[in-house]
Amino acid sequence: MSVHTEVKKVTTHTLQRMKINGEKIAMITAYDYSFAKIFDSAGIDVILVGDSASNVMAGHETTLPITLDQMIYHASSVIRGTNHCFVVVDLPFGSYQSNSKEALASAIRIMKETGAHAVKVEGGEEILESVKRILAAGVPVMGHLGLTPQSIYKFGTYTVRAREEAEAEKLKKDARLLQEAGCFGLVLEKIPALLAKEVSESLLIPTIGIGAGQYCDGQVLVMHDLLGINTAFKPRFLRRYLDLHQQITGAIQHYIQDVKARDFPNDSEQY
Repeated sequence: MSVHTEVKKVTTHTLQRMKINGEKIAMITAYDYSFAKIFDSAGIDVILVGDSASNVMAGHETTLPITLDQMIYHASSVIRGTNHCFVVVDLPFGSYQSNSKEALASAIRIMKETGAHAVKVEGGEEILESVKRILAAGVPVMGHLGLTPQSIYKFGTYTVRAREEAEAEKLKKDARLLQEAGCFGLVLEKIPALLAKEVSESLLIPTIGIGAGQYCDGQVLVMHDLLGINTAFKPRFLRRYLDLHQQITGAIQHYIQDVKARDFPNDSEQY
């Protein structure tokens, strides 16, 4: 008799329970069906369809150019490759900052057209009205504080944020406001580890760090960085688990050689 084992889906409730139980949350970005399928099968907890697609998929210098339609395309592709993990989609720059009605319309489009489970927005007090409006419609929202790449032209640099007391205090206040508004989680990017520890311990909702040290409730990395596809990006917080750039280059060069030498295809590889 075959036993049907149902795949338990990760939900906001699961993530909350993981924080309470002290179990770390593993999150990675993905932008297409094939990689999402691999990550989901490997047991990842959360996939972020990041607006980092603007950089790693489209070759833009910043995350600003990517559109809502393009994010929906990537998110739809990812959803088709998953059946276990929780999928969060970035609301791209310009789709939620100007007013809360537009923010809600953007979030609804993502949820309806992709089948994703939540949206992520960057910023604190400034975007609170948009966050509340999206949440009031029943859409789960994840916050993002610290280095917020959509504001890169304001910062002028990708260095560590909130080293100064005023900025650290604002970050702590924003984190509380986002939790009170109803966000289910919070990404903390490139802030001092001890500040991230203080924020993580003061909140009931899970924090996911990227360059924010070991005390966050989980970690997220961009797949192209973790897998060593993108070799130019070498921040201190990144651990490369593979050197795919080198392996792929070698494989392609081998393929070129075989074609040129008339070695591929051989007798057994044709009909």
